[in-house]
Amino acid sequence: MKNQISTNSAPAAIGPYSQAIEVNGMIYLSGMLPIDCVTGDFVHGGIKEQTTQIFVNIKAVLSAAGANIDNVVKTTVFLSDISLFEGMNQIYSKQFSEPFPARSTVAVKDLPKNALVEIEVIAVK
Repeated sequence: MKNQISTNSAPAAIGPYSQAIEVNGMIYLSGMLPIDCVTGDFVHGGIKEQTTQIFVNIKAVLSAAGANIDNVVKTTVFLSDISLFEGMNQIYSKQFSEPFPARSTVAVKDLPKNALVEIEVIAVK
C-alpha cells in the first residue's frame, strides 16, 4: 500500500505528483528544486546555494516520513550543465557520511523553472 508523504516544511508539489511516497519501508522522494518554502522563490545565488536549499527540502520531507539523511540509499542529481558538478559536489559531499549512498549524476537540457540542479532520493527505513 502506498502512503503519501507531505509536509509544509518543503515546497508543495507543483504538478500531479507527491513530495514523496512510502511503500514497504522504502521512501521515494520526487525531484527537489531549490525553492525556499517560506518565500516560494528560488534561493539567491548559484549552484552551491541551490544545492544547499535542496538538501534543506530533502531533509524536511525525510523527517515527515520518519527518516533522516542517513536513511538515503540512492540519489539522482540532475544538472543544467555538467560544469556545475564541482560546486554541487562540494555541498553534496557534506550531507552524507560513509557508507555514502549510490549516486547517478546527469546533465540535462533544461530543468523546471530554469533551476541549476534538481535532486531526487530513495531512502529506506
